[in-house]
Amino acid sequence: MHDLVKQAQADSVQFIDLQFTDILGTIKSVTITIEKLEEALARGVWFDGSSIQGFARIHESDMFLVPDSATYRVLPWTSVERRRARIICNIKRPDGEDFPGDPRTMLRQAIARASDMGYVYNCGPELEFFLFKPNKDGGPIQPVPYDVGSYFDFSSKDEAASIRADIVLALEQMGMVVEASHHEVATGQHEIDFEYADALTAADNAVTFKYTVKAIAASHGVYATFMPKPIFGINGSGMHTHQSLANVSDGKNAFYDANDEYKLSPLAYGFIAGQLAHARALAAIVAPTVNSYKRLTPGYEAPVYICWAQVNRSALIRIPRYTEGRDQSTRVELRFPDPSCNPYLAFATMLRAGLDGVENGMSAPNAVNEDVYHFTEEDLESHGIDQLPGTLGEALDALGSDALVQDALGEHITTSYMRAKRAEWDEYRIRVSQWEIDRYLETL
Repeated sequence: MHDLVKQAQADSVQFIDLQFTDILGTIKSVTITIEKLEEALARGVWFDGSSIQGFARIHESDMFLVPDSATYRVLPWTSVERRRARIICNIKRPDGEDFPGDPRTMLRQAIARASDMGYVYNCGPELEFFLFKPNKDGGPIQPVPYDVGSYFDFSSKDEAASIRADIVLALEQMGMVVEASHHEVATGQHEIDFEYADALTAADNAVTFKYTVKAIAASHGVYATFMPKPIFGINGSGMHTHQSLANVSDGKNAFYDANDEYKLSPLAYGFIAGQLAHARALAAIVAPTVNSYKRLTPGYEAPVYICWAQVNRSALIRIPRYTEGRDQSTRVELRFPDPSCNPYLAFATMLRAGLDGVENGMSAPNAVNEDVYHFTEEDLESHGIDQLPGTLGEALDALGSDALVQDALGEHITTSYMRAKRAEWDEYRIRVSQWEIDRYLETL
């Protein structure tokens, strides 16, 4: 504790943001001065949770933030005179018990379950995003791409490449290891990949990544968005997530089997089977917005069909090819999450779904190494391939019928989340869009 206070003083930090997320993944923060840091580390910080989405009712609103000192990071874009750091917090009730509405707590509980089974859950999310030009007229922001590049394009005069470079530098100053950055398929779309890690670190990194991207983009006078499908007719932004289980005992990859065609162990096949079995309910968590389902359509490298494969990017789960000598890299890639999700809830439910397949000895179906987008209804039926929900409303119906995913969220979050998302779906469902006006007003 005293070491962290000394570190903050050595970093010339003036303010500390004590961060957490609400159930929808929105970052919340209570700011304290450096003089209050030692007390916060020792006793936590009380706050009123009654106005936080999905937290507490007004008569039970008192709770406190418990800083996780391992997450201390200086925010490199803040000025030297007002240097700011952040610490991510867990949330407790007044009696000291974990607050069941805290998304980070639910992930920690899922991780503990895996640990009791002898495994560490590792994952590497790949968050895509768009950079858009500002509206110089001062009106609403319009989705006008900042560049005209496409997949892996490079130009020494590309201002977007300069922004990506500044984002990478900021992330590395915050202790994240960046493995690659590049232009994505769509105009104005980008991706920066950071190092594989245990699930809690990966979720913390995903949250950090999103506000770092936005902060650095804003410093360049550009708007960054993680909206899944901001522009009709081009690829949307996903959060493909690579996953594996490692043995607690020796750290070895429990998904690897040298004798299997895909180098996958029986454990890995069970994990795949569990995620496929719960995919429709998972959709409500990993693709949580109305807009998410504009991305999940055939033809834009976004999965629709519930199957797995190695070479087929239309599949829900893809198995990256094995490289000789890299046993630890054997993993499964879940392709339907998008960056609008709350990563704590996404990883918690993904993990529990996979473990359900392991615990109950589920068998994965055969791999489908064909382009499923070209399958007929008869082809899909003969292969036993189901589809993801087509709307947020359908996904919420699936979540309401899936006891395992609800248990992973806990009763408190399930109830609050369903209420908030049903309201979002109903508001969208009854809204009259410009498309309807253009299509029907004069013709009907």
